[in-house]
Amino acid sequence: MGTNLRAKQKPRLGRVEDERNQIVGPGLPVWRPPNGDSEGLKAAKIWDKYTPRERQLLFDSATLEVDPGGPVVIPESEDGYVLTERELRERGWGEVHADSYGGLLYGLQTRLNQTFGFDEQGKKRFVQQHWKDVMACDPQRWGLRQFAPLTEDHLVKHAQYYFPVYAAGYCWLNDCKTSAELLEKRILQIIASWKGAKRQCSKVILVTHSMGGLVARACAKRIPDKIAGVIHGVMPALGAPVAYRRLACGTEPFSPNGSPLKKFADSRVAMILGNSADKTTPVLAISPGALELLPNHLYPQPWLHVRVFRFVGGSQATNHVGKDAAYGYQPKIYDALSFPNANLQNPYDLYRDMKFWFRLINPELADPAGKYVNSKRGGVVSAIKKAANTAETFHRTLGDYYHPNTYAFYCDDKEQLTYGMLRWVALQQTGSATALTPANLTAARYIGQSETGQRRVLVEGKTELRFAPDQQDARGDGTVPHQSGAGPGGKVKQVFATAGYNHQGSYNNEHMLMLTLRLITKIVQEIS
Repeated sequence: MGTNLRAKQKPRLGRVEDERNQIVGPGLPVWRPPNGDSEGLKAAKIWDKYTPRERQLLFDSATLEVDPGGPVVIPESEDGYVLTERELRERGWGEVHADSYGGLLYGLQTRLNQTFGFDEQGKKRFVQQHWKDVMACDPQRWGLRQFAPLTEDHLVKHAQYYFPVYAAGYCWLNDCKTSAELLEKRILQIIASWKGAKRQCSKVILVTHSMGGLVARACAKRIPDKIAGVIHGVMPALGAPVAYRRLACGTEPFSPNGSPLKKFADSRVAMILGNSADKTTPVLAISPGALELLPNHLYPQPWLHVRVFRFVGGSQATNHVGKDAAYGYQPKIYDALSFPNANLQNPYDLYRDMKFWFRLINPELADPAGKYVNSKRGGVVSAIKKAANTAETFHRTLGDYYHPNTYAFYCDDKEQLTYGMLRWVALQQTGSATALTPANLTAARYIGQSETGQRRVLVEGKTELRFAPDQQDARGDGTVPHQSGAGPGGKVKQVFATAGYNHQGSYNNEHMLMLTLRLITKIVQEIS
């Protein structure tokens, strides 16, 4: 969600689909993530007031396009040449979230193109300090005991090239295949523009973040000869269970091991993204791009679980998951169900399902604007299944493909917990006569959902259980679990298990920026 989006400037008024956004006028911003704490607090108050209907109409992907008008960070230059804001916008810097990527773009533009200086007094060149820092960086910062050193000879070859830095946004609601085709077009245009300027340019290096890695992989599969190498940062290579959590229950308010200040900030983010299923479902349920972030067919299985706590006696407390809920007694744990399983082997069948209470999507929440009420294409259920089909096709077509010259890093941090699996948990009241089994829990009837994400379920028509999502359980970056981040292992040149940052701020970590620079020099060494 790091790309800025706006209502299309020139929407078509076709008979099949009207591209006019019903909330804002043509060309006006729809999604510009806030920059800084002050903007974040203001944005949380504004977004919290948007109704589910307004969110659905705002994020109607057919009415949206990339917004190039976001703020940009203008880099300084030691060689006397300063890029203008106009040039930076032409390179796409305004398309992406400044807080997340402005420092990366600035750092790459200045550091890649300022390799050596010249000492007039000593009449000799010297390595710029930012490259000395890369050369001196402790490999343990990159999850390694040792790493092949960066030498001055490597930098000599690196300095033979000019590295213009571009940003390429995309509509993250759309199918990653569609976004990959647009990225391919952008790459070919960039190469052609430099050739038109009588400069040699035949390949690009892709540096990705998160979902952008899926887009870049699909693009690289189409034009591998136009790409010198790829660096993936915190990519959900196999998907992420947090995507299920956010669609089924709303955005999680915070991580259990965060500081009070971090928990407050995260709760404001949840207000922006939608902290309840009635706010997230209308936006995500029919968006292939969102569904392509779910655990795919390669994610370690099973990852969706159903657990019941039962108490023999004692004083019953509130239904708070992950804690003892009876005073003086240990709970009896019943792990009842796990998915995918022998009866439901394909995870995409779970995403298409409209029957079971543990389904991903409640269709009753998916169309508050009534967009599909009079649709001749099967209504909102048909639209949901079509989006899930698109996601499955994308995942299976991409498979485990990576460009031959690929590096990846991810966060494996116990201080940045996320969902490695999603567990529904409930308390069975003391004295209940119903014996719970996998069969009757599977067949239980959904009867409602609370604002906090609890699903009310009726077992055998007489026993009510309230299932809530358990807390985050896995090391990661707060979004992508280590299981998924490590997915490229064995399929790419090298994978780095790192720590010390959260998902959105990965490239704001100085050591990850230095790793990116180091990997770019490795890719350059292989250019003939």
